[in-house]
Amino acid sequence: MYDLIIIGGGPAGLTAALYAGRYRFKTLLLEKMCLGGQIILSGTIENYPGFPGGISTQELMERFKKQIDELNIEIQMEEVTQISVAGGPAKPLYHVRTKEKSFETKAVIIATGALPKRLGIRGEDRLTGKGVSYCGTCDGPLFKGKDIMVIGGGDRAIEEAIFLAGYARSVTVVHRRDKLRASKILEEKAQAHPRIKFLMDSVVEEISGSNMVESVRIKNVKSDASSTLPCQGVFIFAGIVPNTTFLNNLLKLDDSGFIIADSDSRTSQPGIFACGDCLAKSLYQVVTACGEGALAAAGVMRYLS
Repeated sequence: MYDLIIIGGGPAGLTAALYAGRYRFKTLLLEKMCLGGQIILSGTIENYPGFPGGISTQELMERFKKQIDELNIEIQMEEVTQISVAGGPAKPLYHVRTKEKSFETKAVIIATGALPKRLGIRGEDRLTGKGVSYCGTCDGPLFKGKDIMVIGGGDRAIEEAIFLAGYARSVTVVHRRDKLRASKILEEKAQAHPRIKFLMDSVVEEISGSNMVESVRIKNVKSDASSTLPCQGVFIFAGIVPNTTFLNNLLKLDDSGFIIADSDSRTSQPGIFACGDCLAKSLYQVVTACGEGALAAAGVMRYLS
């Protein structure tokens, strides 16, 4: 019997584990892939407080892990497939199941994060891994000297466009609105880069190529005019989809599948808390995920008390 099981080992889950360890909870952290979460897909982070000039995301997550290792938090690499309720409604117990194991706990923190959203356009699935990518840091070196498209206008899209411009011959940012959603400092860096250009008020309708990406069809949303542009890579940063399907209606979710929680990270189910990118909120950043992880652990402390 655990006091707390944390599901997810990104910044939110690791911070929750740090606080849980300091509260001396008997804690288990379950992570299905690797510690660090989606932020590991970015090479560096420039807006995490305390690191002027930025820090490697790999190094930052290693520092997080070192802190929780000092508190002897148990970590198992397991994918959670189901959470079920046992006991009475006031103070229920929870069975957390993975593909091969089952654990029992008094409280749960869900920090399962999110995955990149797909556009659902023609050619996207067929050419994924053949020029279509969702991670510039992972695949950028494969596109040295090539012409690529970056789809999106948020921080992640512009960060990746700047990174990819270090390899590609040209990077074209395609955004459906007339203004970017990225922070001004990123926008200024991208606009000043000689290999980055912008196609605003535009959407990609189709990605074409026989065995590899060869071109994209783009439509201007204001004029409805379409054009086909040659390229060898398409990097898609069109938002995120929360990893919450395993919950099977256990918790209240919004229309996009994000978990609804109050300001203390409490969900609709007593003893279950949520934090990080799986949470319905207005800002998806490492620093906010960490704050939510701390709030969730504090919520568990009050709940168990």
